[in-house]
Amino acid sequence: MNQFSAFDSQMMALAIQLAKRGQYTTSPNPNVGCVIVDSLGNIVGQGWHHKAGMPHAEVHALQQAGSAANGGTAYVTLEPCSHFGRTPPCADALIKAGVSRVVVAMVDPNPLVAGQGLAKLNLVGISTAQGLQQTQAEQLNRGFIKRMSTGRPWVTVKLASSFDGKTALANGQSKWITGPLARQDVQRHRARSCAILSGSGTVLADNPLLNVRYSELGFDEQIPAESELRQPLKVLLDGRNQLTPDLECLQSASPALIINSVSNPLPFFVNVSQWQAPYRNNKLDLAAVFDYLGTLQLNHIWVEAGAKMAGALLQSKLIDELILYQAPKLMGNTGQDLFAIESLTDMQQAYNLSWTDMRQIGPDLKLTATVLYN
Repeated sequence: MNQFSAFDSQMMALAIQLAKRGQYTTSPNPNVGCVIVDSLGNIVGQGWHHKAGMPHAEVHALQQAGSAANGGTAYVTLEPCSHFGRTPPCADALIKAGVSRVVVAMVDPNPLVAGQGLAKLNLVGISTAQGLQQTQAEQLNRGFIKRMSTGRPWVTVKLASSFDGKTALANGQSKWITGPLARQDVQRHRARSCAILSGSGTVLADNPLLNVRYSELGFDEQIPAESELRQPLKVLLDGRNQLTPDLECLQSASPALIINSVSNPLPFFVNVSQWQAPYRNNKLDLAAVFDYLGTLQLNHIWVEAGAKMAGALLQSKLIDELILYQAPKLMGNTGQDLFAIESLTDMQQAYNLSWTDMRQIGPDLKLTATVLYN
């Protein structure tokens, strides 16, 4: 028998929509939404987590609800925290407000919580239930879940190609394969990510800014004011110390991290830091790189790089998701390819993908898939 009613589902769906409003600002914390319903079934409080270090979703919703929360139900997309961090435990706030029932979409993967919040509520007689729209809640916090369970961030590689799978002409020209709406979508993905990662080859060839351009985000009610928008960290892999301070991505005010094997002695700006990764097979150890990025509390890495880097990440089994923007253009067989990977000799060696989304954005297709590693 289903323990959840249609009304429960409606309220949790609303809580998930609220949680989405924090996608651009909450990192390294998860996205969380909360809806408080009084004993008569009226919505009396709504809230979402805005930013790390600020009150959590439950606190915002309880402040709005006031005394009407007493005897009511709280719908929360993530298990209320039970420990003191930068903010007090939300489980304590719900107990103090006198709610009689708490419904959560998913248990918190953070080992500091992991069921303890629900246990604290049960201990004082508050009814709890979990698993309502769990898939939707997990999708919203894939990076946080992966970092908590493996220590590494979720890795999305962005690709753009013609219909015949070319990313640039033989001479390197690639502006623009896709249309403005696809590029706007990329800006939104950048803004929701914790870091944008690229390799020195791409940076030297294209001299990109690798930042979020607020004017190109377009209208979306989830997008915060420009003053609240968080610029992702720029992570630049530079095993040969080829990068120089005059590059566009190192001139801007947003922070950058150069990962190399030996510290680059050039005088970079104070917002540019360096980290030395170990070498493996005469190249940067990519697994060690992503282990390190996890220690920086980065939940989601957005990769914009060339075929060599994309191929190296794929062969190292470090890619979680691929997003391909495919334009209705034909660029010929001399164009540059999506991936540079070792030659395969058997179809059993092919990399398999699982489609998760397909849609049209302007004239272009947006194809999203997860990688199924053997």
